[in-house]
Amino acid sequence: MKFKSLFLAVSASLAIVPTLASAQAAYPTRAIKIIVPAPPGGAIDTIARVVGDKLALSMGQPVVVDNKPGASNNLGTDVLAKSAPDGYTIGIVGGSHNINKFLFKNLGWDPEKSFEPIVYTHEVPLVFAIYPQIPAKTLPEFVAWMKANPDQAKVATSGRGSAQEMAAEMFRMASGTQMLLVPYKGSAAAHPDLLAGRTALYIDTISAIQSQVKAGNARAIAVSSRKRSMSLPDVPTAEEQGLKGYDASTNGGFLAPAGTPKAIVAKLNAEINAALKMPDVRAKLEAAGIEIQGGTPQEYAALIKSDLAKWGKVVKEAGIAAE
Repeated sequence: MKFKSLFLAVSASLAIVPTLASAQAAYPTRAIKIIVPAPPGGAIDTIARVVGDKLALSMGQPVVVDNKPGASNNLGTDVLAKSAPDGYTIGIVGGSHNINKFLFKNLGWDPEKSFEPIVYTHEVPLVFAIYPQIPAKTLPEFVAWMKANPDQAKVATSGRGSAQEMAAEMFRMASGTQMLLVPYKGSAAAHPDLLAGRTALYIDTISAIQSQVKAGNARAIAVSSRKRSMSLPDVPTAEEQGLKGYDASTNGGFLAPAGTPKAIVAKLNAEINAALKMPDVRAKLEAAGIEIQGGTPQEYAALIKSDLAKWGKVVKEAGIAAE
């Protein structure tokens, strides 16, 4: 009797295997939700909407973008981490994903363990934009000016833990300068003081500051990425100008909750990579200052690991305490 019960239990469990396999093969059979842990209008929201439209066509199911901003992007990321690992809830994250681990004590999720990387989608270089009346045309000249004018060395940031603050802290350490970081609630709030000379520098996204640079209201003296930006090809990188190893661009990609079947992750990876190669997708994203990436889940996992090491070191050396 006991043997018969065991036989029936094993038979039942084996019967489930093809059912699960066929369900994964048929994926998706209903709408897919993309969680964006930020307000509408930013880089990751733009990517989610542009790519989401293509996924809806190629996968034959509706794709809905769900903005869940708040708590330095932690709110939406927490929702994603705790969603069912079935491929019907995925998310896209930006640079804060690999920074917040060091700024907040009780996140409730881990940037590596709580997610399955799907694909690295983008990099957004930051621009060193200075008040144009400062007599500096290059980054070394600006560093020299800061050292000669420490009382005027005020650097705008977009608040605690932002990409702009991390880029400024990395700049402080790499250049050996002393500066006063002045926090603002985003680019729109920071620009007036930069344009009036009340701050000397703002390391901002290209899409946010480009119009001011082109109008002559701010001077671009460097970009934060290892390679020059497609949007500002004449502006050299910080590394080209002597800041060895400087790379403070914001980047990110699509993630799924941990435990999502590898077959579903692979399908999403293939579909998103295909969307990123489409000319109209590239045109829309590049016009927003977004530099398109792509690749395998493993490559994105390696980038996350590398970024965690980099930003953990910056936070520790800058003495930024976790909340």
